[in-house]
Amino acid sequence: MAKSTQKGATTGKGRGAQVASRNLAAKVKTAKGRKSSSTRWLQRQLNDPYVAEAKRLGYRSRAAFKIAELDDRFNFLKPGGRIVDLGAAPGGWAQIAVERTNALGTGKGKQGFVVGIDLQEMEPIAGATLITHDFMEPDAPAILKSALNGKANVVLSDMAAASTGHSATDHMRIIGLLEVALDFAQDVLAPHGVFLGKVLRGGTENDLLTLMKRDFRVVKHAKPPSSRADSSESYVIATGFRGK
Repeated sequence: MAKSTQKGATTGKGRGAQVASRNLAAKVKTAKGRKSSSTRWLQRQLNDPYVAEAKRLGYRSRAAFKIAELDDRFNFLKPGGRIVDLGAAPGGWAQIAVERTNALGTGKGKQGFVVGIDLQEMEPIAGATLITHDFMEPDAPAILKSALNGKANVVLSDMAAASTGHSATDHMRIIGLLEVALDFAQDVLAPHGVFLGKVLRGGTENDLLTLMKRDFRVVKHAKPPSSRADSSESYVIATGFRGK
């Protein structure tokens, strides 16, 4: 059996969220009745060092490394921070947010608060309030505001619609989700707050980008190292909310 070695993996703040592995690939035999695309996906999962490291560290998904790397770069998850996580399932981002904001109150500094929402049910995460509900429903903002009970310092959105395979359509669908998430962020963010949202290749639409630049001091696009090279995803981060 081929064994892989991971080293230097950590989500500690300021140290990066890096995973390295030897180039040893596990092969998956195509089972009867399994589509070739499913076999390719399974093989990629088995040979992905981030998947293995997430499992070792107890994170819900490899996506935990994405938010950790983005935070290492932009420093927005701070002790005492109040965080809203849109599209939170399965919970990897919320786990990192709990750790870095001291939401459990066991570390140094102020105690943070994390609330996440997703239409898929999630297993509980200590230190986080998780809501099973469709964020696109009209009552979702009010439900989140009630749970938040105050202003947020950071609004995160990793929401994405199911892929259609048509790049232009997928781009417009994710931009639609980003617009709704931004509208919510503008309503709940405290001054100097941060908004982070997923986009696809092509970045943010000009009108949306103009709106962000009007309401935030700095707007940038970033692709964390743990985001697969063949993935079209990237993130837009807007910092320094000017407030209403």
